[in-house]
Amino acid sequence: MNVGGHGGTVVVVGTLDTKGRETAFVAERVRAAGATPLVVDVGVLEPPTGEERVACDISAAEVARAAGRELEELRTGGETAGARAAALDVMAHGLTGVLRGLLAEGRLDAVLGLGGSSGTNVATAAMRALPVGVPKLMVSTMASGDVQPYIGTRDICLMYSVTDIAGLNRISRLVLENAAHAAAGMALHRGGATAGEQPPLVAITMFGITTQCVLRVQQALEQRGFETAVFHATGAGGRCMEELVDDGLVQGVVDLTTSELTDELCGGVLSAGPHRLEAAGRQGIPQVVVPGALEVINWGPKDTVPEAHRVPERRLHVHNPTVTITRTNVEESRELGRILAEKVSRATGPAIVLLPLRGLSAVGAPGQPYEDREADEALFEAIRSGLRPDIPLREIDAAINDPEFSDAVVSAFDEVWAGR
Repeated sequence: MNVGGHGGTVVVVGTLDTKGRETAFVAERVRAAGATPLVVDVGVLEPPTGEERVACDISAAEVARAAGRELEELRTGGETAGARAAALDVMAHGLTGVLRGLLAEGRLDAVLGLGGSSGTNVATAAMRALPVGVPKLMVSTMASGDVQPYIGTRDICLMYSVTDIAGLNRISRLVLENAAHAAAGMALHRGGATAGEQPPLVAITMFGITTQCVLRVQQALEQRGFETAVFHATGAGGRCMEELVDDGLVQGVVDLTTSELTDELCGGVLSAGPHRLEAAGRQGIPQVVVPGALEVINWGPKDTVPEAHRVPERRLHVHNPTVTITRTNVEESRELGRILAEKVSRATGPAIVLLPLRGLSAVGAPGQPYEDREADEALFEAIRSGLRPDIPLREIDAAINDPEFSDAVVSAFDEVWAGR
């Protein structure tokens, strides 16, 4: 790891069969910025010959071999859609192995990719396999649309290429040179934030409607010497937290906002997938779990809400221009309680579940639009009956954002931390 500007290595990923000039230009600008470029070719077509051929440090053949295949096999598959997709998948797997190997050898301080749709898929697939904190920058023609498939839950920076990456001109040179300087800077200066011994990291989940509780819990934990990381329960936030727990970067979880379970069950837009609320239990780390905001189903703008939810009993509420919410009913609440209890019951480490009896969120507190004692009681009863008997269940006569509830959460975390 390089700190303070002493020769960081930038791995430059490009398809030298079609974007050789551009890749060479980026590598040259990385070197001019004081870093060391290491060029990796992921192109699967026949490369140019003569003066058009660009040198690389790791060839496309080596990348394919890292995935257990030969490059010539991929080329003989032809240009059909299926053959091309299969070849790109092989190169993505091979590049993943190559980048992991370079990182282990200390020969990777940043990754810089450039490409169109195919190159972006290959490069970012491998970037997603690298740990959080390793600088990852992708210059892409696809960076102004839906970028979730490329980023996933990793800290990948996407830079829109403006023009296609097909030649060097006054526009593309500016964009590519900026990208080269950014990657070189990150490579030369990475490492300062992770130097030295660090306190235990506790992950906390939050929504706007659980914020008051989260902030009090966060302050109390930091006063106890913990470092905290708050994850917005937007689907990607929950997935990211689960992955970081599995990566061993998190030592404890206060899962105050489990609303992504609701979107997964009810078809809302902020689902974190079927495996939300599983990593902490699987890894055996201390966790406190709350059914926070579990009564809220999230949709996009108002006109995207399904017709079945445009009925009075759903209590449609426009949270902001891009987020509209509806309320769970008794049956959904009961099923959510069963799901939460089942997932927590698999925990291999210390866990405590807390129930805020007077409201699951700011909109579900007494007198608020989503107050529904019948639905909440169905949720609570399903948790009571489904939770493993040896896991403590605390019922707090308060709403989630009341100070007495956040105090109970902190006390519960003290208990599970002591019992780890």
